Amino acid sequence: IYILGPGNIGSFLAHSLRSVPAPPPVTLLFHRPKFVTQWKKANETISLRTDGIIEHCKGVEGRLIRSANGSPSTAHGNQESRASNESNLGADDPIYNLVVTVKASNTVAALNRVKHRLRPESTILFLQNGMGVLDDVNKTIFPDIEHRPNYIQGIVSHGIFASRAFSIVHAGPGTIALGILPRHPVARQQNPRINLDQKHSEQWAPSSRYLLRALTRVPKLAAAGFPPADLLQLQLEKLAVNAIINPLTVLFDCRNGDILHNFACTRVMRLLISEISLVIRSLPELQGIPNVNLRFAPDRLEKMVFSIARKTSSNYSSMLQDIRLGKGTEIDYINGYIVKRGEEIGVRCLMNYMLQQMIKGKQQIKMRETVGYVPLDSVRNPGLKDESN
Repeated sequence: IYILGPGNIGSFLAHSLRSVPAPPPVTLLFHRPKFVTQWKKANETISLRTDGIIEHCKGVEGRLIRSANGSPSTAHGNQESRASNESNLGADDPIYNLVVTVKASNTVAALNRVKHRLRPESTILFLQNGMGVLDDVNKTIFPDIEHRPNYIQGIVSHGIFASRAFSIVHAGPGTIALGILPRHPVARQQNPRINLDQKHSEQWAPSSRYLLRALTRVPKLAAAGFPPADLLQLQLEKLAVNAIINPLTVLFDCRNGDILHNFACTRVMRLLISEISLVIRSLPELQGIPNVNLRFAPDRLEKMVFSIARKTSSNYSSMLQDIRLGKGTEIDYINGYIVKRGEEIGVRCLMNYMLQQMIKGKQQIKMRETVGYVPLDSVRNPGLKDESN
């Protein structure tokens, strides 16, 4: 099992998969040489802290993926170049099970580096925030339905954060919802009700069955399979919550709980929820599914947002953390997805569009500040090595 993205979720998956009896082989794929250096410094070990108890996991392999011309994506000195060469033995072997945990906005670029290793018999599991990534992947990377890999989509509710590279904290236990997508998706209007039963599992690719079985047998992950239509509704619920909490905490530069019991924030939230609810309830792929109008009614979505914000009241949203670090966000796959689907069905989402553009504007400002910032230590020590990339 290859994991593309050595971040919090990728490290958590690798640690969990290798912590069961008779574990599957697991390989972390690094897209920058600096991750190889960090992996070496961590003694090729992933540390996981849960309730104050630290578990160290060895046995995970780390490899640097190469760019299209066969060279490492970047180079930062002789040490990292040597590490890159050492980590690329067998770098062109086929990949039959790939888990993608990079940010939605980086998915196409990351997959482009390994697409030559993927086969029609391969399976890709997407574990990311936001929606609409598969549309970009199919358009750019795998336009031919007959030759594209099999897809599984997943939703992670575990709370994970990093204390340092390859040292993570399991702050909040959660679940992973998984759904195998049909290779030949029917029209959205037909509303396929595909069940995860024996009849349909016989149609799954062997790699899909293997990956699903490997994940669901790990108690720590609490993974379970769902029919595609049910998984879609779970995705839309999470999208609705993220489309409120993430961008508002960025604009107000606050913790999740700070948007609660604030009259001005609540008015903005209700306007956004009204748009989101209308778009979701109008989606053609949900027509005919019982109780959709009740499940995605504005009142219920508002209760969900308040519930999640209350449970995570002391946390900073991932989008705010990315903005503060001068990184890109997934706003185009969260509020941007609502705007896009609204345009398709004739609903103008002015509030969500405005919020999307405001986040992108703030993102550009912060990125320029980060690039333009020169630490005093670097001025005093001109020979200091820059590892910011």
